[in-house]
Amino acid sequence: MCGIVGYVGKKRACGVLVEGLKRLEYRGYDSAGICVVHEGRLHIVKAAGRVSKMEALALADVDVQAGTIGISHTRWATHGAPTEANAHPHTDSTGRIALVHNGIIENYATLKKFLIDKGHVFVSETDTEVLAQLVGSFYNDGKTSLADAVLAALGEVTGTYGIAVVCQDEPGTLVVARKGSPLIVGVGTDEYVVASDAAAIIEHTSNVIYLNDNEMAVLTSEGMRTTTLDNVPVRKEIRQIEWSLEQIAKGGFEHFMLKEIMEQADSIQMALGGRLDMRDMRVQLGGLEKVSRELVKTRKIILTGCGTAWHAGLVGEFLFEDLAKIPSEVEYASEFRYRNPIVEDNTTVIAISQSGETADTLAALREAKDRGALALGIVNVVGSTIARETDAGVYLHAGPEIGVASTKAFTCQLIVESLVALMLGRRRFMSQFAMEKYIEALAAIPEQVKTVLASSDSIKEMVGEYADQENWLYLGRGYNYPVALEGALKLKEISYIHAEGLPAAEMKHGPIALIHEGMPVVFVAPRCGTYDKLVGNIQEIRARGGRIIAVVTEGDDEIAKLADHAFFVPDCPVPFQPILTVIPLQLLAYHAAVARGCNVDKPRNLAKSVTVE
Repeated sequence: MCGIVGYVGKKRACGVLVEGLKRLEYRGYDSAGICVVHEGRLHIVKAAGRVSKMEALALADVDVQAGTIGISHTRWATHGAPTEANAHPHTDSTGRIALVHNGIIENYATLKKFLIDKGHVFVSETDTEVLAQLVGSFYNDGKTSLADAVLAALGEVTGTYGIAVVCQDEPGTLVVARKGSPLIVGVGTDEYVVASDAAAIIEHTSNVIYLNDNEMAVLTSEGMRTTTLDNVPVRKEIRQIEWSLEQIAKGGFEHFMLKEIMEQADSIQMALGGRLDMRDMRVQLGGLEKVSRELVKTRKIILTGCGTAWHAGLVGEFLFEDLAKIPSEVEYASEFRYRNPIVEDNTTVIAISQSGETADTLAALREAKDRGALALGIVNVVGSTIARETDAGVYLHAGPEIGVASTKAFTCQLIVESLVALMLGRRRFMSQFAMEKYIEALAAIPEQVKTVLASSDSIKEMVGEYADQENWLYLGRGYNYPVALEGALKLKEISYIHAEGLPAAEMKHGPIALIHEGMPVVFVAPRCGTYDKLVGNIQEIRARGGRIIAVVTEGDDEIAKLADHAFFVPDCPVPFQPILTVIPLQLLAYHAAVARGCNVDKPRNLAKSVTVE
């Protein structure tokens, strides 16, 4: 959830750490801190609020500026308020050891009581300080190295963590470890950059090592040693980051979210790239080749994810049942492993996650694997934990997504699900004629997306009429019911407007009581098999004074005349409609948030990658 950056090498660490934190601020922005080791002492600067506030203090500290090893952190509060005292790094009771931490120490209360009984004094409300003090308690016997103290402390811990630790007595050593929270080690020339996300590393090197759960690395400017948390040596493979520095810049846009919305024609083209064989008119997914026979025989598909990824999974449920004729269901990952789920023989579980590190989704995936399911992943980040732990999978290739509210990852998730469903459908029952029609339609999607994106200015103009409305309703049917859910979520996430998404048919069964004069109601209403029913739902809202905002198929004058505002999307096969119909809702949410003066890229209380439960 939070952002970690560590450095050891020949450069001045402060600049590397602060710039890295700026690139990770979308992961947490309640407070920030930095610790640099210089001339045998720890020099720590912390501040509540954004990284820029802490940066100003760091720039004024000569010792912080001078050191060549250090750790830093930007926080998304879990235990304790977002204050300077609760900001990381935290130190042990002697002030000789400093530690930054992502994750949650579940048994921190027990450990804290144990340490207090031994005379330790705590100055924060955090579980992280407990871990720092615990490491110090093992180190302070005078015979233990920092690495051994970290191993001993982690042996007492229950929970999840990604940590980076330094000690003034070992001024050239940086110790990092992970369990359930991502850590990447960037390998440079006589230097290492550690981070919880590749965005903080790419400026310095594209060579990285991904730590697995229950692994530790001891880094100096001379080299690296990796072990398990049982102190067994581990050989690690150096991999390449696929993203460039330019891809994680705003590129002239006011916000990352708007940039990522506007990139969707290109990101979808990348997701389709090399996967549509236009000569033989078939789908080819190399990432699934080794499990293709097992996959074709699957009797049930379970899709699991959280938030936007869950909405993508709901569309996937429609796709797999419609195009591949495989019984499917979508599960909230946060509930799946706690409810004794039924996983029968020949079941496939598909974990959906932009980051590939979502804690709940990873836990659900592991539960399904333990029960014998074939495990697939649909993720964006190459080398992420979910990508490494699945039996096979398909990358989105959407490029980095920095905005907290997911946009281009969602549409690429729908593209990948469509490809997998078509591949399975063709191998199971679908005619070549039908396959060709679908492939032609998918190939046309990127150009159609450009048409939809052109409506941004008109949506911005419309939103001005409704930005002060605090309650919105989003309605859709069939494939576009999940789009209604996703549209409502986007509005909630970044504009702080209460919005509810529902199947349009359910509107009469209670929610119609909410309708009042002037209330905005968004209908996702392209041409489909329930079109006439949607027209009836719109009439019911109009009769009660609601204001209708409709997303409709180009050329549809009937609903356009009934609506107060209509936004058009090109015609395409119903299974692919969500890829197009969601884009006006992304733009609506974005422009509403801007009109209300909200911080679009860093919405309150949210973080990009939820790596804690």
